[in-house]
Amino acid sequence: MRLIDYVNQGGSITWILVVMNIIGLSMVSWRFWVLKDFTKNTANLADDLASEVKKTVQGSDGMSYAKDMITAKVSELEYGMTVIKVIATIAPLLGLLGTVLGIFEAFQVIAAKGLNNPGEFASGISLALITTIAGLIVSIPHYIAHNFLSGKLDRLEINLEKLVLPKLAGK
Repeated sequence: MRLIDYVNQGGSITWILVVMNIIGLSMVSWRFWVLKDFTKNTANLADDLASEVKKTVQGSDGMSYAKDMITAKVSELEYGMTVIKVIATIAPLLGLLGTVLGIFEAFQVIAAKGLNNPGEFASGISLALITTIAGLIVSIPHYIAHNFLSGKLDRLEINLEKLVLPKLAGK
């Protein structure tokens, strides 16, 4: 059986999961590319931030202002992370919904026709299993990517602080 046959057999919930997966993997790829580019330019950005802080604020307020600027810059880089997290969270729930619908459908067949034709009963169970599998296949990579990217953003923020704050302290 081809992959498209499994998706079709899983029904509309599986198609929703496929669309979510395409959107999510596009967002993950984009975030990786943006963070890679940003990491290359961290030293230049640190110099620019330190210069801007020195021009704008003097004294002990400069450190606080610099931390706020660093946080704002990292917040810009977090764009799209919520989408990845939502997909990682919602995908298994949609899979579970498909499971419940498939089992419901199987029981509807039993109620209407009895167990004389196991093939009709099996189609509902098949729907249940396909949507569960699809939900997990979509969720797991997004969950891993979200955690990896979040950790990378945290490290970038710490690295920026290590580069900018000593310049302001005169070290």
